[in-house]
Amino acid sequence: MKVLVTAFAMDAHFNGVVPLAWALRAAGHDVRVASQPALTDSITRAGLTAVPVGTDHQVQAAMGAMAPGVFALHRNPDYLENRPELLDLEFLEASTSMLTAAFYAQINNDSMIDEMVDFAAWWRPDLVVWEPFTFAGAVAAQVTGAAQARLLWGPDLFLRVHDRFQQVLHEVPAERRDDALEEWLTWTLERHGAAFGPEVISGHWTIDQMPPSVRFATARPTVPMRFVPYNGPVPAVVPPWLRADPGRPRVLLTQGITERSTGFTGLPRAGELLASIAELDAEVVATVKAEEREGLPPLPGNVRVVDSLSLHVVLPSCAAVVHHGGAGTWATAALHGVPQLALAWQWDDVFRAGQLEKLGAGIFLPPHGEGASAGRVRDRLAQVLAEPSFRQGAARIRAEMLRTPAPGAVVPTLEQLTARHRAPAGQCGEWGHLPRP
Repeated sequence: MKVLVTAFAMDAHFNGVVPLAWALRAAGHDVRVASQPALTDSITRAGLTAVPVGTDHQVQAAMGAMAPGVFALHRNPDYLENRPELLDLEFLEASTSMLTAAFYAQINNDSMIDEMVDFAAWWRPDLVVWEPFTFAGAVAAQVTGAAQARLLWGPDLFLRVHDRFQQVLHEVPAERRDDALEEWLTWTLERHGAAFGPEVISGHWTIDQMPPSVRFATARPTVPMRFVPYNGPVPAVVPPWLRADPGRPRVLLTQGITERSTGFTGLPRAGELLASIAELDAEVVATVKAEEREGLPPLPGNVRVVDSLSLHVVLPSCAAVVHHGGAGTWATAALHGVPQLALAWQWDDVFRAGQLEKLGAGIFLPPHGEGASAGRVRDRLAQVLAEPSFRQGAARIRAEMLRTPAPGAVVPTLEQLTARHRAPAGQCGEWGHLPRP
């Protein structure tokens, strides 16, 4: 098969597609990875073939202008629908409009979509695998008749909310229905002579990397796949100190915490947090960028500050990890059976953190409300280290993940699904006449 893998230019979202791209390549398939030019180095460092398309997105500028309104709107809704009244028509319309304008249409700018379609029309992939926010891949598949699959990096929260939106919309008169995401994708496809279909939002099927206990139930076709950590662009190097027995529990404080320690989310400053955690009888390893270290106070000898570490290298030696709830950190810790203290504050981070606590594999400490003060973080971390039940809960999630097929094992299923959904030759619209390389 020819497989086009797509992800917008952000390493955290690209990292989740790399193991499957490797597996497809190792199985003998021809794989290309398309994204904006800013991601080209990351793609080639991962040993994959890059296709730069369009101009780099400016999502930071757009979100910078709209962030207060976006985060204020999304702070309270209950995405699990335990309180469905919070997901009413007014909220869902506003949420979809804001996210489409400030995020989806920014990371999938017109030049990226147009050049993605042009490349797909020339190369003619059999299958397009797209990161769930990279609708440019879905558009390219729809225009050229390729089969298409969404590759999740976390629980399928955003599609779940869109499904809820569609349910609410069907309860109101047609003239009041306003789905900004569907409208934007419809206009985009019309520019390329193609029609909108629901698969442009949902894919023909979904590849889900979450363990069953953290996966949303769905009637849509789903291929479970084990999460395999890839932490690029951080080099995967085992430092000599990691092999030494610290003589006490090792705790990792990830960079995701310090990057967000601005007061916006209620998180304490890095120096304050490190000083407080260092009071525990533990070796504390913290990833702090060089430019952020200048503001750190003198720290005790049980604190080791490093620029960066590949998570899958350090986490197997850890008794606990403190982080912001991000998908890669959460899943890497879960795969290695490491209890977690998650200071999550938005969207899917909150769901993962809540499930973590529900499953007895860690503690969810929201930074808003009473706030995640340095002292509270230290006390909750002490609880995680002291109670064996957290390690047992983490081991259960790890066992779930290890029972899930690895990327290489799902390739035959993807081959079968591609054959089923790929448009026959000559039925690819205006692109059908083009010679295939």
